[in-house]
This record gives sequence, structure tokens and C-alpha cells, in this order.
Amino acid sequence: MPGALQRPAVVSRVSDLVGYTPLLELASTGTGSRLLLKLEMFNPTGTAKIRMARAMVDAAEAAGELRPGGRIVESTSGNTGLGLAVIAAERGYVFTAVVDHHACPDKLRGMKALGTELVYVVDDGTEELATAAREELAEEMARGQDNTVFTEQHNNPANGVGYFPVAHELHEALGGRIDVLIGAVGTGGALCGTGRELRKLMSGFTVVGVEPKGSIAFGGPAHDYYQSGTGTPEGAEIGALVDFDLIDEGVKVGDVQAFATCRAVARTGLLIGGSAGGVVHEALARLPSLPPGTTMVALVNDGGEKYMDTVFDDDWMRARGLLDPEVEREIEELLTKLRGNR
Repeated sequence: MPGALQRPAVVSRVSDLVGYTPLLELASTGTGSRLLLKLEMFNPTGTAKIRMARAMVDAAEAAGELRPGGRIVESTSGNTGLGLAVIAAERGYVFTAVVDHHACPDKLRGMKALGTELVYVVDDGTEELATAAREELAEEMARGQDNTVFTEQHNNPANGVGYFPVAHELHEALGGRIDVLIGAVGTGGALCGTGRELRKLMSGFTVVGVEPKGSIAFGGPAHDYYQSGTGTPEGAEIGALVDFDLIDEGVKVGDVQAFATCRAVARTGLLIGGSAGGVVHEALARLPSLPPGTTMVALVNDGGEKYMDTVFDDDWMRARGLLDPEVEREIEELLTKLRGNR
């Protein structure tokens, strides 16, 4: 990114490596429209969520809620937990992550390797998403405990603040030439935090939110889904950071399409995570019909390396009825066509 923000050549903490992530042109049209991916997997832990993990801890420290030797508690499906694990390790805090088996195993193993205490809200091996139960247990564990904070990512304003730098990175890299910003909607922090700050820097762009089919933020029907770290499952409250006034359009992408997109994109040399597959699927579907010269930026919140046991495992996919070679071929053909215009 010519002229983009730069970090120092040498840093002293892992968290100093957060940000300044690159943009990749994945596809373009003959009319000059292009799809750029903001590759947040180039952050430490391979995910965007370390941005908001750091911001939430900063806010707790500034408010006097967290002091040296304290404990952080969070309900997480993995990526937020990985970010908090890094920040806790750097600053000498104990970190307790309340999790379920819906999370990708590599994320759970990663948190444990970083010194995190894992507490399973359901420990019978079921893969069912248990967001509401996780939130309840995390809140209970922190309640009344001295020097202990439940960061509560779904309702913590610092979550959105953590993504403000993304807006500045995009603005500087693209000189204000952004027409569509598209991203996954879970807590709402990444898309809405970026979009809100970007609206202070420029105008005239559309914000598109993507959630899994089965999630309820953009309406029903509700049902189980396998995309992790995104969406709002039945029984969970829609996060306070999901700003419906900011999001111009909300759409849903099913697991089959999201994961087929991950697998098709992998054949271009890029590994992206499951929810990012949903975002890229929607972006690719829109790209050919966009006005000439449109620049669409998709927020790719994590990489695919954590999904070798799930999205990129044929047996796992087949056992859950998610493997569809025909859908993969269709996406691969579209990608080939659009990449030929670059």
C-alpha cells in the first residue's frame, strides 16, 4: 500500500504488531470495478479481533477496573480469546475464557498455549453454539470479584473503538476511493466500528453487513449454523454495537456457500476463515453488477489456517452435509473469470 501508515521497524511487544494490514485485489471487472480484501489475518493471532481485545483492556485499565495482577474473563468462540490471551500475557493478567466446542479446535489449542484458562460451558463434546450460556457463566464468574473484569465484547463500546484504526488505514491507502464496505456482523464491532470512523473521514459509501443463515440480527428464521465467531444465534441478544442505522443493507449467506468460497479462494493461494468466506461470497456475487469503477472493500477478519480440521477437512464437511463440489466449481469459475480482468 503505497504511502500507507507504517509501524516502527523494531517493536518490543507482540501487540505493537497489530494493524497496518495489507489490501489484496482479489477480483475485478472489465468495467474497472474491483474487490479488495483487507487481510486482517496479518495481525498477531491471525485475526482482526486482537484490535478490539487490546482496546477493551485499555479501557478497563483507564477506568481503574483492572490493575496489575488482575483477571480478565470473556465468553469467546476463539478469535477474541486469542487476542485477549496475548494482551493478558504481555501485561501480566490471568485470562479465563468461557468456551464451547463450537469453536475450531485450533483456536482453543492456541488460547491454551498462550496460558489461557479454558472453562467449557458444556463439556459433553457437543458442537452446539452456546453463546447465551457462555455469556451468563462469564458474567457470573466475574461478578463481585476484586480486580476482575468481564470484558463483555458484545456490549463493550471499546470493541468498536478498537477498529477505528482500520478506517484510517483504508482511508490513507485508498485516498478516500471506497464505494462499498462489506463485512461480517457478529458483535458488530469490526464492521460498525470501521464504518462509523470511516464516515468521519469520507462520505458516499455503502455499508453491507453479512451474517450466516440461521442468525437473527437481520431477521429469521433461526437455526443452527457452523460459521464461527459471527452472527447472533437464537437465544442470544443482538450486540449493542450492531448499528442498524449505519448498516445500509444486511444479508445472509449459508454455511455451504461460505465454506465453498473459502475452498475456492484457497485455490488462488489465499486461506481465509469461515465467516470471511460468507463475506467474500456475497462480495463476488455483487461485483459484476456494480457501477463501473466501483471499489468494494471486504473485511477479512481471519485466515484459514485455524480451519484445517473443519472447513478444509472433507470428512468433517461431508459428515455435516456441507460439502458441495458443484457450488465450489461455480465459485471457482466466477473467480477465474473475474481474476482474468486484472
